[in-house]
Amino acid sequence: MQLQNPQKQYPKISKTAWIAETAVIVGNVTIKDDVFVGPNAVIRADEPGSSIVIESRCNVQDNVVVHGLRDSEVIIGSRSSLAHGCIVHGPCRIGESCFVGFGAVVFDCSIGKDTAILHNTTVRGVELPSCKVVPDGMTITSQARVSDLEDLTRDLAEFKKSVVEANIHLLEGYKKLAEGEEEEEEEEEEEEEEGKEGFKDFILKKTEDPVTEESG
Repeated sequence: MQLQNPQKQYPKISKTAWIAETAVIVGNVTIKDDVFVGPNAVIRADEPGSSIVIESRCNVQDNVVVHGLRDSEVIIGSRSSLAHGCIVHGPCRIGESCFVGFGAVVFDCSIGKDTAILHNTTVRGVELPSCKVVPDGMTITSQARVSDLEDLTRDLAEFKKSVVEANIHLLEGYKKLAEGEEEEEEEEEEEEEEGKEGFKDFILKKTEDPVTEESG
C-alpha cells in the first residue's frame, strides 16, 4: 500500500524494487533500485519536513518500522539489511553494507558503513564508526560506550553479505513470479477477446444468412 502524507507527498519507488502487498509506504519516501520490502513493513515519512531514502539493494524485512520525526531524515545506505521486526527512527543515518538485527531499535544515530547491530539491541543518540559490532541485547545510549565495541569479524562480514544476497534472490524470484502472473492475465484477456469476437462473427453471420421456409 502506497499513500500520500498530509503534505500530499507520494512515495517514489524504483520499478526494479519489489514491495510486498501488505507493506505500507507513506509520504516522502524514496526507494531505489533492487530494494526488497517484506510483508507488513511500514516505511512512513508523514511528519512535516521528514524524509526517508532507502538506497539500492537494501532489504527491509517483515514487520520492520522506519519512521522520521518532524524535520528529520532517515538514510539507509546501499546493501544494508533491516532484519525482522527492527525499528529505525529518524533522525538516523545508516551507512552502506550495515546489518540491523531482529527487534533492534536504532534512533537518533549515525552508523558507519559495514557495521553489524545485532538482535534485540538499542542504539540511541550516538555515532558508531565503521566496521564495528554491537552484540546481542546491548544498549548503547552514550558515546563513552562506543569505544568498547569490537571490530567486525570475518564471519559477521560473510553473514551480512549472505543476507543481502538471499534477499536479492527473493526479489528476483518474486518479480519473475509477478511477470508470469501478468503474462497469464494477458493471455486470458486475449482469449476472452477472441471469444467475444468469435461470438460477434457468429451472430453477424446468422443475421446475414437468408431465412428459408420449408414448403408444406
